[in-house]
Amino acid sequence: MRVHFIAIGGSAMHNLALALNQKGYVVTGSDDTIFEPSKTRLKNAGLLPEEYGWFPEKISGDLDAVILGMHAKADNPELLQAQELGVKIYSYPEFLYEQSKDKTRVVIGGSHGKTTITSMILHVLHYHGHEVDFMLGAQLEGFDTMVHLTEDNDFILLEGDEYLSSPIDRRPKFHLYQPNIALISGIAWDHINVFPTYENYVEQFEIFANSISRGGILVYNAEDAEVKRIAEAATAPTRKHPYTTPEYTVENGETLLETPEGPMPISVFGAHNLNNLAGAKWICQHMGVDEDDFYEAISSFQGASKRLEKIGETADNVAYKDFAHSPSKVKATTDAVKQQYPERKLIACLELHTYSSLNSEFLSLYKGSLNAAEEAVVFYSPEAVSIKKLKNISKEEIFKAFDREDLQVFTDAEAFKEYLFGLKLDKTALLLMSSGNYGGLNFEDINRIL
Repeated sequence: MRVHFIAIGGSAMHNLALALNQKGYVVTGSDDTIFEPSKTRLKNAGLLPEEYGWFPEKISGDLDAVILGMHAKADNPELLQAQELGVKIYSYPEFLYEQSKDKTRVVIGGSHGKTTITSMILHVLHYHGHEVDFMLGAQLEGFDTMVHLTEDNDFILLEGDEYLSSPIDRRPKFHLYQPNIALISGIAWDHINVFPTYENYVEQFEIFANSISRGGILVYNAEDAEVKRIAEAATAPTRKHPYTTPEYTVENGETLLETPEGPMPISVFGAHNLNNLAGAKWICQHMGVDEDDFYEAISSFQGASKRLEKIGETADNVAYKDFAHSPSKVKATTDAVKQQYPERKLIACLELHTYSSLNSEFLSLYKGSLNAAEEAVVFYSPEAVSIKKLKNISKEEIFKAFDREDLQVFTDAEAFKEYLFGLKLDKTALLLMSSGNYGGLNFEDINRIL
């Protein structure tokens, strides 16, 4: 097959391009800019466009498919050419469904935790030599790409994102997969630029639960009231399996998971991650891995990239970075680090970076989210607010939203770095939460202050 990618440089898109190239497809693509690591990975595979920009002449009638990324606009010249020629146009999730129509589709959905749960499942399957197709949203140790597609594997494991499919397909991605086995980890309002009300956002998960194929299975977090309500009301799944956070203890900075064989040390920590683990166990059992084998494999799981990822440690200090940006995830992550290191001072730094987090109407949801930290810092860039065409937010609004008098707020990247690298850490846990990089912070430099 001949396939052309419009906006090939995206994190998800370039991984799909690499997977199809490995599968033997003829792959081409375009983009107006491509950053690392996509640039080098595409170059090494011979897929990096010769020059940046959009070139309608790349679109011809002999293409079998065009895959359209969210980065492109609806008036993209290559898209318009494909539409005029009648070339089949797929969104990213549409094409994944086409590749997996004859497989057992396992889809992990939820406002938070889906990347971690998908990574846990994939780690366990890989540990025991179970080959599956997959797509997940973060790089995982031991895997070259985030997408793997074959003709032969029976299962495909998909991280089910609720964001939109493409510029011309406004359906959430996870509505298109029609899972045979599905999981919902939790619901906390996000993507308010697309889902303007909480009710509208929740409705997407109701649709997802009822998109399960006939005879399918729904695994769900029974500790989330909204998820529980949706799961119990869903009529599509034949079987439903609730899960809850398993018993565990923390001793000297190590989390011990209670198992039928007794306490077992694990690398991941925090109640939210133990809850994720319980969901992953159910899914693995439905994919042919028994409980004992699950525990054996999960003990060596180090976590997905940017999800409570340890970036430095000394005898007295430790530093983590995390992708957390939604209020519920920020609170869960901050609480988890404090629980893991109760005797250490916790300094929690949050960058407000996403559309939702920089929206003044959304800010109030962050109240109390950093309370577990002895020292709390918020960074945001007024320039990012302007680029997203949002109403300006003031430091006063940040203080009011987080409801914390000693909160430190930075709006200048250099001033934040001066604060960070001026810290004198002593028996401290440093937590950096962001889906960005604090205006250009090199996380490797954190070791200088530990």
